[in-house]
Amino acid sequence: MNNTEIAKFNMIEQQIRPWEVLDHQVLSTLDRVNREDFVHESYKGLAYADCQIPVANGVRMLPPTVEGRLLQALLLDSDDQVLEVGSGCGYVTACLARLGERVTSIDADAEILEFANANIARCGLDNVDFKPMSLAQLDAPEGYDAIAVTASLPLVPENLKLALKTGGRMFVIVGDSPVMEALLVTRVTAAEWTTQSLFETDLPRLKQ
Repeated sequence: MNNTEIAKFNMIEQQIRPWEVLDHQVLSTLDRVNREDFVHESYKGLAYADCQIPVANGVRMLPPTVEGRLLQALLLDSDDQVLEVGSGCGYVTACLARLGERVTSIDADAEILEFANANIARCGLDNVDFKPMSLAQLDAPEGYDAIAVTASLPLVPENLKLALKTGGRMFVIVGDSPVMEALLVTRVTAAEWTTQSLFETDLPRLKQ
């Protein structure tokens, strides 16, 4: 193995697995998607480190541990329609696209969208749609099987809950620094949702 392959192996075995990410499909996806392909040149050496790598305009990548827990929590099937809120660098987008059928990724920042889109295009993935849109503009009742929010929010927005199909799952981080909570929200019926607390963390706010 070369140095990059060793770094990726160590990320999975020493960071992600100890965080109770054991799903075979998720671990396989993290192994297949090269994280260094999604970071700026100056951060290549940190691609597999347990840190929040800057993307642009205050946006940062999620730590690998949180990315792994996010992907595992959503329990994606190959026919799932997925919404990503916050495109970031496109790394989580690529992982979601390999696990689900199609990903719609929304972001209000044109520079972020351009960077993520270019990274996805280089990967050869053709099942991702990027849309310039803020979270407040989202209006997609029962449109998605899974929703991944890649930055923190004060609370769970109602339009995101309504965007879930019945049986749909959403990963979202809510609360105020320094203690925030990662949640799994599941739509049980047309008018009922359940919420499961997954872990505590502290991540930047979603840019809107």
